[in-house]
Amino acid sequence: MIMPKMGESVAEATIIKWLKNEGDRIEADETVLEIATDKVDSEVPSPAAGILIKRFFQEGEVVQVGKVIALIGSEGPAVETNNTALMPEIDHREAAPKATKLEGNTKSDSSEAVSRISSSGKFYSPLVRSIAQQEGISMAELDAITGSGKEGRVTKNDILAYLTNRHNVPKEQSMAANIPVAEDQKIASQSAQIKPTPAVQTPAISVGSGDEIIEMDRMRKLISEHMVMSKHVSPHVTSFVEADVTNIVQWREKVKGEFEKREKEKLTFTPIFIEAVARAIKDFPMVNVSVDGTKIIVRKQINIGMAAALPTGNLIVPVIRNADQKNLVGLTKSVNDLATRARNNKLSPDEIQGGTFTISNVGTFGNVMGTPIINQPQVAILATGAIRKKPAVLETPQGDVIAIRHFMFLSLSYDHRVVDGALGGSFLRRIGDYLEQFDSNRGI
Repeated sequence: MIMPKMGESVAEATIIKWLKNEGDRIEADETVLEIATDKVDSEVPSPAAGILIKRFFQEGEVVQVGKVIALIGSEGPAVETNNTALMPEIDHREAAPKATKLEGNTKSDSSEAVSRISSSGKFYSPLVRSIAQQEGISMAELDAITGSGKEGRVTKNDILAYLTNRHNVPKEQSMAANIPVAEDQKIASQSAQIKPTPAVQTPAISVGSGDEIIEMDRMRKLISEHMVMSKHVSPHVTSFVEADVTNIVQWREKVKGEFEKREKEKLTFTPIFIEAVARAIKDFPMVNVSVDGTKIIVRKQINIGMAAALPTGNLIVPVIRNADQKNLVGLTKSVNDLATRARNNKLSPDEIQGGTFTISNVGTFGNVMGTPIINQPQVAILATGAIRKKPAVLETPQGDVIAIRHFMFLSLSYDHRVVDGALGGSFLRRIGDYLEQFDSNRGI
């Protein structure tokens, strides 16, 4: 039984729970274990009927797609022999390393904790973190290692290769030998002026009588890590625009009954917002980018993620791919389908991957506006506030009049490394313009 491929962009999964113990009888297609990829949980069925002879990974371990995770067969001594022969070939990639210490290394286990995601946004697997902690490698030192894995991740081979050369001549000494004295003094002077960034320490928490302690579930832990990482990686700036969406409100009220009858879909405001955002991205493509060090990756596809609240209180962001190529009916069907399956935990891992821009509808909860956190590795996220009636001054040929109109706030948080105020503000204003200029005579 192997770890199944859960999507094109998924290379590994975490075992959440084994539903069968070694020695249990299993029927074909019966669920054997539950796995998780990012925020999506899935069940893994047995490919055949038989006895669960051996489980090769424990709960909480991360396993690469295609690795053998269990052995299923019929009862009998022959199977046990085969099982033993197979055992050495299983790659326990995430198991704690027992023999990663190098000869001559006298360092004891470091007391410094190694985080899963560093302040620079780098991800480290449990195996790499375990080696780093045993060898006394600090987070700053770990961040300096060049990774050869996917998306620059540091692999086991990378960290072991680094340890091999770690005790050679210090890098600072070899550099100093080739630097003229005057230049060396200049560098030393500059270094003295740079104060190291103090480590962030969480405050001590006291627990009073009657307080309840609740352990975060797996998804909440992932969200927590992702949000903290995003604030470390991107300098956030938020701009606001108030838009008159009266035409949209009146048009939707006029056509929603006919639309539902014809398309068997409820027409919400979300697909209309997505349509406006996709049009604005075409006008300002530098908002549809990602940052890789000093490189800017301009995305060809416009894949809009929509933040959806789950019954558990957690958040998930399914993605509508090529949103600019769908009409309003297509967007409505995609929005309703993804939202329904998100609430029922039926999304596939690929359906929450590959987003290039995100929309968060805080107005659903009655909020007027919000300052959302960027969904990395994107560089911008839009929050749409509640639509409210307000008095407004309208210019008419007969003069100014006061009328009741429908207004909403749009909030755009963007990464100031690559999106400055002119671009972010102009892009947000363009979204507002498209919403305000919505054709109230539009057909469906």
